[in-house]
Amino acid sequence: MQRIGAGDRVLYVTVGSTALVRWMVALGGYSGEGNPPMHGDYEAQRHWMELTLHLPPTKWYYYDLQYWGLDYPPITAYVSWACGWTGSQINNDWFAMEKSRGYESESSRVFMRATVLALDLAIYIPCMVLFCKRWFAYRSRRTQDLATLTLLLQPALILIDHGHFQYNSVMLGLSLYAILCFREGKDLLGAAAFVCSLAFKQMALYYAPAVFGYLFGKCLWLGWREGRTLFLGLAVVSTITLLTTLVPFLPPFAPFPGTLLQVAHRIFPVARGLFEDKVSNFWCASDPVIHWRRRLSNEALVRFSGIITIGSAALPMLHLLRVSWTAGGRQQRNVASPALRLLPWAMFNSALAFFLFSFQVHEKSILLPLMPLTLLLGDRGSEADDGDDTWEWGVLVNNMGVLTMWPLLSKDGQALNYVVLPLFWNYLIGYNPLRISSGWFIRFLSLASYTLIALLHIIEASLPPPERYPDLWVVARVALGCAVFGLAWLWGLRKQLEVGWGIGAFHAAPPGKSQQLQSRLQTKAK
Repeated sequence: MQRIGAGDRVLYVTVGSTALVRWMVALGGYSGEGNPPMHGDYEAQRHWMELTLHLPPTKWYYYDLQYWGLDYPPITAYVSWACGWTGSQINNDWFAMEKSRGYESESSRVFMRATVLALDLAIYIPCMVLFCKRWFAYRSRRTQDLATLTLLLQPALILIDHGHFQYNSVMLGLSLYAILCFREGKDLLGAAAFVCSLAFKQMALYYAPAVFGYLFGKCLWLGWREGRTLFLGLAVVSTITLLTTLVPFLPPFAPFPGTLLQVAHRIFPVARGLFEDKVSNFWCASDPVIHWRRRLSNEALVRFSGIITIGSAALPMLHLLRVSWTAGGRQQRNVASPALRLLPWAMFNSALAFFLFSFQVHEKSILLPLMPLTLLLGDRGSEADDGDDTWEWGVLVNNMGVLTMWPLLSKDGQALNYVVLPLFWNYLIGYNPLRISSGWFIRFLSLASYTLIALLHIIEASLPPPERYPDLWVVARVALGCAVFGLAWLWGLRKQLEVGWGIGAFHAAPPGKSQQLQSRLQTKAK
């Protein structure tokens, strides 16, 4: 379309095509379809619309906790109320109090699926399009369009939100908007957007160390006077934003601190144990050998996993602080600090550390490290001549993120989409593991991972697991996924150090040398 002079229409075609792909995935099954009495995540979201529509906010986090009690932060509840109110204007039966449990009519399913797509089009997709235009502004229009297509068709998010059924794109879109605000030097607005992301889904905490590292690092970069002003402004804006989301649960609208403590208790369910389902993280992969839940009490596991998680997530945060502290340049509040280039790396490393080591991780949590890593895929070609392996690692981790979710997606009736969508995405972006040229290790790891996954699929389809080990095939998939994600985390830390060293070398160089470095970067970008 660029060649025939229709470049301005590429964006509309891209957005329309990605919306169509999402709706096609939504034609498949969903979590808990036709599976009473509890059903699944689809029923959980529908039930939250029901209870928020008919009950006052003070009862939202108390109502019938055994049947999909509300356990997400307040903005999710407000969005559920808005969706429930809209749906009730069409058909009251969809959200009738206590009479609509397990309601799965064709029309109600169309409405529920439409709410996910509408929120995607309202929040996530515009933020992703804007990111590609702003973050890759130095690249050609064609490269920006390819980046947009690559990012919007990321298979893992589409399969979970539009297949399994959730609203993760709202949380990810708000976090992405925060990055865009930081790029424009609008740190207060970015902080408010990130707090809203946290107030929509608590898993956004995976990004918190990286975001804190960037913002506090900018305060250090600005110096004492400007930095102190920014720090106080961030504290005030973040506090006000959080309190605003909690207004219905504060005096005089609700008893204090009882209702607020109940909200916190529901959002952070430490009583559930270290893990429930088999997830490709450290605890699930090592449990068959170490038997964590037999050796340690639940309280001890909470503390132990908390220490490991905080320690591992602190590494990228501390590196951000160090780079911000040592970087020079234009120290003005309305511009981004040099450490902004590190933020996607730090978010990836922090989120993957949480996924690998934190308490009560779900399969869907892999979406959080995948989002910033996929952002880095859009810059393919800028460092390819130097043998950079970011693109190959990024595609491998994205593919493994989908492949490790097979038990979940197959149970949801998404087996066909599980196969077709990742293959389509890999073909579209031109990925071929047999042609990886960045290094022998990533080639070996990619080929070995895909081969083992294919063998597991064949074995799982043809041979039942031994009676003594009924979860053997699932545990094997978990161990493989954990190994790949663990290596990716170590690789991500190394890449963050390399990018940080480049930033430090650029700003620490003498004026003449700094101009040479800048000239090289500009030539490279062209």
